[in-house]
Amino acid sequence: MALSSDTLFLLGVAVVKVVVVLLVLLTAIAYIVWLERKLVAHIQSRWGPYRVGPYGLMQPMADGLKFLFKEDIVPLEVDRFVYWLAPFLSFTLAMLTFAVIPFGGSFKLFGHEIYLQIADLNVGLLYIFAVTSLGVYSIALAGWSSNSKYPLFGGLRSSAQMISYELSLGLAVVGTLMISGSLSLRDIVNSQTGTWHLAGTNTFLPHWNIFVQPVGFIVYFIAAIAETNRIPFDLPEGETELVGGYHTEYSSFKFAMFFMAEYANMVTVSCIATLLFFGGWHGPVFGPAWLHVLLPVFWFALKVFCFLFFYIWTRGTLPRFRYDQLMAFGWKFLLPVALLNILATSFVVAWIGT
Repeated sequence: MALSSDTLFLLGVAVVKVVVVLLVLLTAIAYIVWLERKLVAHIQSRWGPYRVGPYGLMQPMADGLKFLFKEDIVPLEVDRFVYWLAPFLSFTLAMLTFAVIPFGGSFKLFGHEIYLQIADLNVGLLYIFAVTSLGVYSIALAGWSSNSKYPLFGGLRSSAQMISYELSLGLAVVGTLMISGSLSLRDIVNSQTGTWHLAGTNTFLPHWNIFVQPVGFIVYFIAAIAETNRIPFDLPEGETELVGGYHTEYSSFKFAMFFMAEYANMVTVSCIATLLFFGGWHGPVFGPAWLHVLLPVFWFALKVFCFLFFYIWTRGTLPRFRYDQLMAFGWKFLLPVALLNILATSFVVAWIGT
């Protein structure tokens, strides 16, 4: 059966969206690595990358070529299928989350409403949690298939850590869902339009969830740092006791895929924090019609960048927890706080509703 012209047009638009998002995302991941090396170097009074290109801006390209052409060493006793599957699974799952993340509003093109989002699912947030929760399998499989004790310890640590902190992560956003009444990321952002007027003052606050869910945001972001295995919660790859953790036996481009997946997950966490708590792409918009399309994308990118900067700043500032401290903090502090936040929010929502 022949497809209509409208269907073909929308399919073409979807393909363009996928290509643009992938290109922008992969470029961003490369330069987040450069930014992290630069910022941490300045925190530690070092230069960081500076030889390849001005200010070291061509360093990501040099690193990519090195990973592509570096010798691929595979230990003899590994489970080869699972050993190769783990990095591909990690990278693929990290990329899939961006299918539902809205990074701007919409505009008209040839009579069609084009949304700056690949797919607007009515359960977009649930989809992201489902996909990211599968990421633990890639790390556990990498540790098990390597047939080495240090990767195995790293995989086991990751399984316990990610499952523990996923509970707090999921519960932290329940208050936001109560307020917005939707699992669609676009609906959640649209529920944060407008401003609040502080009585007796000339102050106006954006109608962002961070002002009514500060506890939920703090719990979310701490749990998200643990979920992405970043300092101070990078126990699965703690080089001081596990050499390199779950990816000790990986080299060449397979190691690079784990590396890229970690930074892609950082971007995902930052995007979700922006969408759920900081109004998404909402911000001052002015000027001609094309600015009304581009400025929301700029505000969204700026907010995401602020979270990524905080990630890097944390890495250059805080030491690593002990593993028992990590688990105790998740179960004995974050989880009870997240539950209390849900209880308080439910009472407030019920009281306002009546």
